[in-house]
Amino acid sequence: MTDFKEIDRQYAYNGFLGAEYSQTGTVFRVWSPLADSVKLKLYSKGNGGTDFFEGKMTKLPSGVWEYEAQGDLNGVYYTYAVKIGDRESETIDIYARSAGVNGERGMVLPCEENSDRPIEFKHKTDAVIYELHVRDFSADESAGFANRGKFRAFTEKNVRTIHGDKAGLDYIAELGVTHIHLLPVADFASVDEERISPEYNWGYDPLNYNVPEGSYSTDPFDGFVRVREFKELVKAVHRKGMGVIMDVVYNHTFHTADSPFSKLFPHYYYRHFGDKYSDGSACGNEFASERKMAGKFILDSLCFLASEYKLDGFRFDLMGLLDTDTMLRCAEALKKINPHIVLYGEGWTAAETPLPAEMRSVKSNAGRLKSYSMFSDDFRDGVKGSVFIDDDCGYINGRAEEKREMIKSAPAGGVYHHEVKREKEKCWAQSPEQSVNYTEAHDNLTFYDKLKVSMPHADSEKLKAVHKLGGALVFLSQGVPFIQAGQEFMRSKNGVHDSYKSPDSVNSLKWNLISENRDVLEYYRGLTAIRKAYPDFRMKTADEIRSKIHFYDLEKGGIKAEIGAFTLIINPSDEPVTVQTDGRAAVYADSKKASAEPLYTIESTVTAEASSVMLFKPV
Repeated sequence: MTDFKEIDRQYAYNGFLGAEYSQTGTVFRVWSPLADSVKLKLYSKGNGGTDFFEGKMTKLPSGVWEYEAQGDLNGVYYTYAVKIGDRESETIDIYARSAGVNGERGMVLPCEENSDRPIEFKHKTDAVIYELHVRDFSADESAGFANRGKFRAFTEKNVRTIHGDKAGLDYIAELGVTHIHLLPVADFASVDEERISPEYNWGYDPLNYNVPEGSYSTDPFDGFVRVREFKELVKAVHRKGMGVIMDVVYNHTFHTADSPFSKLFPHYYYRHFGDKYSDGSACGNEFASERKMAGKFILDSLCFLASEYKLDGFRFDLMGLLDTDTMLRCAEALKKINPHIVLYGEGWTAAETPLPAEMRSVKSNAGRLKSYSMFSDDFRDGVKGSVFIDDDCGYINGRAEEKREMIKSAPAGGVYHHEVKREKEKCWAQSPEQSVNYTEAHDNLTFYDKLKVSMPHADSEKLKAVHKLGGALVFLSQGVPFIQAGQEFMRSKNGVHDSYKSPDSVNSLKWNLISENRDVLEYYRGLTAIRKAYPDFRMKTADEIRSKIHFYDLEKGGIKAEIGAFTLIINPSDEPVTVQTDGRAAVYADSKKASAEPLYTIESTVTAEASSVMLFKPV
């Protein structure tokens, strides 16, 4: 195996890679220090046919191969033919900015002036994040989209459900969402873009990181279209006052030995156990971010995407496989581009990795990664039970006494609090801004499906009550609230786990559920309004939380939490719980409704109904 540390010492390169365009000529640069030769091939189309030009590239001392092609090449497609030993492979440029159908050939594309701007956003705890798959958004016929499954569906106005309710982007804006988190929209390999009705995939199968996915465009054969339509999506969201967070998958690639990275430099971009590829992603390989040119690729890619598309944040898939030094460099560079950028990810790995524990971007290293938030699987599983065991229960669905201390930690934003009986080392968040609180995401069962299977004897009203209780814990806890699209109207995927390639019938948003579960939707909307109206639920530091939040145990696993000026009663039991108050108080949330304006007043006692909260403050 090649000594990659020595390669980094000899050949690490800090300059521009890719196709540097001007109207009079384009300079192509690609890093492949062990290649014997590299040829540039130009094509008039993104697929099919033969090249109309082939040029021998020149090797520089840095291991970069360079060729300057004369004339205006805007929109021309290109590849590199890389010869290493007795093998010559043709590959797309890993730095390509757009591509033809199925991402086989890069396209020369100038960076253009873009008047769009990211939203201004100061504190992560002010965020309300809404996770959404592009195709799920518009695929179902329960709403009248014209561009089903496409980027352009986000630009459609006045979309209505079959019952006449608002749908689409107009609907999301009225929820009080601050950021839409899009599941991967960079070019992925698992969907054939040439098919009129492509097969479904979440998109965690990356091929070309800087190229928008062609199956979401109206013309995947034209590299200009996918870029233009994704920019239109981002602008449409910005016009509604919301930000766009891009889900990025730098921890692995779909292909391994025959990936574009391997064709340029076999093995360099991947980690190994001995002479075999390691698989900490459980997807066949893991990207060696700690190597200089692999880390540079991630940094360059993120900065390009943030600048070119005016993105408001990034969510990192299996962030634990990315080394902390690279992540710190990325955060520093991204904040120069957008001081308000939101960064978070999965603070774990999927399997064993050779990356040393102290270098992993995991929850236990959160103290080093203060610019990054991480998903709180403690919160998720504490509230509803393990995602890996269908009938396992958490605090709200059957194990209240056992999980009470864990749930006290939720309103405390996951930081260490002396009134919570939880080991200090398990309180991994250094501040509430680091804890992303959720009960549902794209993977595993939806929250509704989990409740249904773990509470087999519960009727529909009981399920609604527990669903509202879970929502209250997400929005009234310190930290960053996160929901999957449709959670607010009790989205179901028919009990399917990890529906990454299930059909639209399983994955699509069923917009008719707005009318069927309007009471749950309005409850979630009210919780969002409370959170946005009162900074008591958006504290910024661990010290503020420890001084302003206090806990008291109630019967049957219940909790009384004093949160700034508010008191929150959490009752997970099947019976009402009555608590004395300190006089007259205004109620903002009960078992039925939640509102930023007082619902009614109480005098000396408050009763939290079964599986509900009561939120009130003195008047």
